[in-house]
Amino acid sequence: MKTKNSAKNFPVVCVGGSAGGLDAYIRLLKNLPADMGVAIVIVNHLRKVATLLHEILPKHTEMPVELITEKLDIKPNHVFIIPEKRDLHILNGEFRLKPISKPWGWPDVITVFMRSMTKNWDGKLIAVIVSGYDGDGAAALCGIKEVGGITIAQKPETAEQPDMPETAIDSGCIDFILSPEQIARKIIKIANVESET
Repeated sequence: MKTKNSAKNFPVVCVGGSAGGLDAYIRLLKNLPADMGVAIVIVNHLRKVATLLHEILPKHTEMPVELITEKLDIKPNHVFIIPEKRDLHILNGEFRLKPISKPWGWPDVITVFMRSMTKNWDGKLIAVIVSGYDGDGAAALCGIKEVGGITIAQKPETAEQPDMPETAIDSGCIDFILSPEQIARKIIKIANVESET
């Protein structure tokens, strides 16, 4: 049973992507204000690229961008980046890193993190699937909806690699299909609703 902790019940946006994801992350972050009370967690499943995101993305957002380390506190108004070769979990409001459970073939780090969030996070969950090969994340989307979360896929024609958003859409558990700019507007709207409740 999840316990309510008022300090740890802000919305978390998990943005999952891989090939072509950088374009989507930049377009998304450029359109998000730095003070909307939401944590952004970018789970990039191209492991060799992940370590560069915390150097590239600060140019496109006023929010602090941090590479996740073990037991790092999850905080609103921050952008968090998964490190390479790790599965990401959340426990007691902190990030937990484990050795990647699927070191060969297509990784499933997005699915692993989303499933951990559905079990261990009290706040609103927003799952966003953007450009990438394969279908990481799709298997966790119905679970996000079951706990009252919102699921969004990047509109395939706006993605450099539409495989991942298309697989997410095919899951039947996507609420909205939007461009990265529209995704930003939707997140702002959801965050505003949360702050009023």
